[in-house]
Amino acid sequence: MEIKALKESGEFEGYASTFGGEPDSYGDVIAPGAFSESLAAHKAAGTMPKLFWQHKRDEPIGKWLEAAEDAKGLLMKGRLNMDVQRAREAYSLLKSGDIDGLSIGYRIKEYSVDTESGVWTLERLDLKEVSVVSIGANENATITSVKAFKAAHQLTDKLKAGDRLTEREFETWLKGLGFSNSEAERAARVCLKGQGDPAVAADNGTAFLRALLSA
Repeated sequence: MEIKALKESGEFEGYASTFGGEPDSYGDVIAPGAFSESLAAHKAAGTMPKLFWQHKRDEPIGKWLEAAEDAKGLLMKGRLNMDVQRAREAYSLLKSGDIDGLSIGYRIKEYSVDTESGVWTLERLDLKEVSVVSIGANENATITSVKAFKAAHQLTDKLKAGDRLTEREFETWLKGLGFSNSEAERAARVCLKGQGDPAVAADNGTAFLRALLSA
């Protein structure tokens, strides 16, 4: 989304996400109120979503000061840390208009799917961070978690149908639940590789996932 104000002090604001409208390039629409629960949780904890450069967790460039939903979408107000080189670079790029994007990083907590169009309506989101980006909806960053979640949704249907999951599918399913890459890989090794006969291990892994689904 586009940044709409920028001050010499490094303070800026803009919409990180807008509600409704046409689905984005990944077939998603964000419902009004999708961030309300997460914003309330941040307020209660005295925290804010992180402010990163291009969704890179090792490159914070300032902090968000305010976050609120209005009729249009999620309006963010933040301040770049001008003592940080990357933040100064971001400021220069924003000021010149070379970049003008904000992009959200989040976990999906509740959604609905239109079976005819395939459009996902994201109804409850846990907002983790909002980044200054060159291009919004960065495919290699925040959308990665969304893709994993959608893949896990499809694998859940496969599991419910009684099919086995491969080791790679097992990892993808766990990532969709919020496991990190290393955690999912370790779980796959323990549940699938470390139980002797591969067919038995696969059956045990399937039983484990079904137990999680019914919990």
